[in-house]
Amino acid sequence: MSPTPEEKAKQLYRDAYMRWSYEPSYDKNYLMAKAIADYVVDEILKARPSEPEWLDWSGTVESYWLEVKAEIKKL
Repeated sequence: MSPTPEEKAKQLYRDAYMRWSYEPSYDKNYLMAKAIADYVVDEILKARPSEPEWLDWSGTVESYWLEVKAEIKKL
């Protein structure tokens, strides 16, 4: 079962926070982790195949990642 957009956003944020949090300040780490998670989703969306035979990238998959991006902004 796939994670919900909210769960995926939290997972990306947590992964980024745990991996790249080197600042003594929570605020800086928080902002950096959000920026990294947002960047990851942007890269996924940019990598979307443009060929019509890639049915997996129908509006459903793209809208999922757009929802994840919106959830990251809410964190």
